[in-house]
Amino acid sequence: MIDPLFGKAHIREALDSGPSGPDDEMLWLTGATPDMLSQMRAAVPAALIPAAVLVPLVEREAGFTVLLTQRATTLKDHAGQISFPGGRIEPEDADAWRAALREAHEEIGLAENLVEFAGYLPDHWVGTGYRVTPVVGFVHPAYELRLAAAEVHDVFEVPLNFILDEANHKSRERNLGGVVLQTYDIPYGNRNIWGATAGMLLTLRRQLRARAENVAG
Repeated sequence: MIDPLFGKAHIREALDSGPSGPDDEMLWLTGATPDMLSQMRAAVPAALIPAAVLVPLVEREAGFTVLLTQRATTLKDHAGQISFPGGRIEPEDADAWRAALREAHEEIGLAENLVEFAGYLPDHWVGTGYRVTPVVGFVHPAYELRLAAAEVHDVFEVPLNFILDEANHKSRERNLGGVVLQTYDIPYGNRNIWGATAGMLLTLRRQLRARAENVAG
């Protein structure tokens, strides 16, 4: 388990400085062979829609927490699921970072001036046809939120050290494009973090652990 009290510099150095390249979107699927990746790619639309999410790390005195949303149950896609604020990248967005900030403001009312850029995680694609760029940001704890009820049912924080502790990861098998893979859920209280959101969090964990091992070595 990684020390949850590491600082901003450590997190920044563990992240990517820019979005993934066109061939990197499946790096988060550890253990998948090239043949498996090809089979999964064939099961999703050839032209994936660019999207971005904000992975908000709230700077609490006891350590970072992760701010998550629970989507409204009336949504067409991913209704009721735990997710990060985000959505498709629009033409007016300068980049994925600006798109993630805009979506976070629209969905939960998070003020852009309270979010500090940290870095990128590898892109994730989802079965609904989106290629999602996760952008990590440090969030000032004095934030105030205003939820867009049509999109977001609730928000909550999970301690980052809880997410980093593999004892809190529950193994499950998922069928992605006809390929059965071992993935992980992260149950937290009466909520279950799974799918792409859990995948992004475990990618963050993997990169933070790799950075810690490099420093220690």
